[in-house]
Amino acid sequence: MSAEEAGGVFRKAQGRTLDAFSAEKEREWKGPFYFIQGADPQFGLMKAWSTGDSDRGGDEWEQEIRLTEQAIQAINKLKPKPRFFVLCGDLIHAMPGAAWRTEQTEDLKRVLGRVDREIPLVLVSGNHDVGNAPTPETIAEFQRTWGDDYFSFWAGGVLFLVLNSQLLCDASRCPGLKQAQDRWLEQQLGQAARRQCRHAVVFQHIPLFLQSIDEDDDYFNLTRTVRKEMADKFIKAGIKAVFSGHYHRNAGSTYQNLDMVVSSAIGCQMGKDTHGLRIVVVTAEKIIHRYYSLDELSERGIEDDLMDLMKKK
Repeated sequence: MSAEEAGGVFRKAQGRTLDAFSAEKEREWKGPFYFIQGADPQFGLMKAWSTGDSDRGGDEWEQEIRLTEQAIQAINKLKPKPRFFVLCGDLIHAMPGAAWRTEQTEDLKRVLGRVDREIPLVLVSGNHDVGNAPTPETIAEFQRTWGDDYFSFWAGGVLFLVLNSQLLCDASRCPGLKQAQDRWLEQQLGQAARRQCRHAVVFQHIPLFLQSIDEDDDYFNLTRTVRKEMADKFIKAGIKAVFSGHYHRNAGSTYQNLDMVVSSAIGCQMGKDTHGLRIVVVTAEKIIHRYYSLDELSERGIEDDLMDLMKKK
């Protein structure tokens, strides 16, 4: 399968929504379900990280290809099928305009083309996808390649919001695009606040925080001012959880009643975690999640206690 053919396998988000799901049909709660969260396949980082040249390295990505293929094979075997598979950013390592970006993109498209056609893909933009300081041009490139950089969709009575977190980090080169996302988000949060959904969930690449809302500013989190502002908005609107990547390690905590979930990478690990995916079970009352190594999920599938949750109506 060519990369061009593979691109037709998954539907791109357009018009700020994902038409893999019918909003009219999916607004109604019909019982527990689950989805898969992955992050940072980041084709090219493992070689760059191993050589200590994360900025200019990354001329090989066979390891990431194998790991992403393993992840997809594990997902495709699961029964029942997940409602969707979300990748929380840094799809590839090469920054906009950098060497190997086209080749990494084509290879990732080809690999993602192997996801079961009945499992929609939800693609989130990361800093390596749109640039640390994105521009209208880099965001337009992402949209042409992967779909909208922020959007919402309904699945199983739950409202899911996908954000471009780079606009929350450095929008100095595209202030108008940040303002547009801000206005759109206010509308979406208003909908969630009116409790028209069973739950509301956010996906973004960069975490609000890693361990505490009051932690120091860091490359791997949003600044204190921004994270507090966003977290308070989310809580007021009734958002239950924020799922992210970027850290290449598992982390996360809670702030008031908001669950901040940071998942390690499919690709390069920067800590002691394993290449893996997160299983997220959504019940009428709560959202339960568990990180699995790719080997665990491939060999054993989802554990019985999580499966039992999905049998309860």
